[in-house]
Amino acid sequence: MSSNTILFSPLSLPNSGLTLKNRLVVSPMCQYSAEDGFANDWHLVHLGSRAVGGVSAVIQEATAVSPEGRITYGDLGIWEDGHITALHRITAFLKQQGAIPGIQLAHAGRKASAEKPWLGGKQIKAGKHAWRPLAPSAIPFAKDDDAPQAMDNRAITKVIRDFVEAARRAVRAGYQLIEIHAAHGYLLHQFLSPLSNQRTDGYGGPFENRIRLLIEVVDAVASAIPKDVSLWVRLSATDWVADGWDLPQSIQLATVLKGHGVEVIDVSSGGMVPRAVIPATPGYQVPFSERIRKESDMLTAAVGLITTAPQAEAILTEGEADVVLIGRELLRNPYFAIQAATQVGEDVTWPLQYLRAKPPLGR
Repeated sequence: MSSNTILFSPLSLPNSGLTLKNRLVVSPMCQYSAEDGFANDWHLVHLGSRAVGGVSAVIQEATAVSPEGRITYGDLGIWEDGHITALHRITAFLKQQGAIPGIQLAHAGRKASAEKPWLGGKQIKAGKHAWRPLAPSAIPFAKDDDAPQAMDNRAITKVIRDFVEAARRAVRAGYQLIEIHAAHGYLLHQFLSPLSNQRTDGYGGPFENRIRLLIEVVDAVASAIPKDVSLWVRLSATDWVADGWDLPQSIQLATVLKGHGVEVIDVSSGGMVPRAVIPATPGYQVPFSERIRKESDMLTAAVGLITTAPQAEAILTEGEADVVLIGRELLRNPYFAIQAATQVGEDVTWPLQYLRAKPPLGR
């Protein structure tokens, strides 16, 4: 089926051979609704409905590679084989709807052991839902948080191994796209940023040392997964704070990652420190995606307050990104993609069960 827009044209990923049927992808959004890391019917319906709604891929929320890597006690996990069965049920359904199943593998670092957002979101310091967070340096996220445990070499080695084992389980569970979470102030981002990384060993100090753990994780994961599984990395392009991680470093890192098997840089921002002032206006992160795309020659995904089909099409037309990730708008409207197609005059495939509701083009 030919397309009159970039938004509804396919995108072939060069390394894995995967093809996105359109450029709309579900951004990973935590649901904080798991128990002991296990997925349940909420996750199946939440993720499955977006696939029914016509997106090309669904990236599952930040899924912890270890129990201590969870943001909250309600996070999804993939640190044990027992998690695979419920996750496979989700990926099978996504594939039935024509969507590529993706998963974001994550470790929260110093932002772990937190309460669910709707219960305040603050660090839990004691009780059954509390544990000691890990970080590159013993610097707390918020001023009233307990300091995290600075990681030694054994802890770093374990984190790399945890990402590898999680990636292997993800493949067994049916995921075809794996995104490594190195953004939003979580562990791998904590190693990148001078604001949270004040180490004096081979993982701290100059740029080459601060990116070391992420590169080691990427290399280890890339070696552990089949070639037809697409590997993405989410970056915070800037900390929005002086002397922190910034766009020039992100461009430099993206250039490095291109040589390590990464197909797409998912460009977000912020999350490192509570005091950051972020100008959250429509498409506010898109310029970062554009710069990284043009200066590193990497495929990029734009995300952040992208809410309409014309806005998404303009981002692609102007060469600011290759893929558009939609978050909150897909929470409001799971069927954004098929409705957007109608708005821009594209004739896309609807679920057979919903054909009676498909409007004629031009309406």
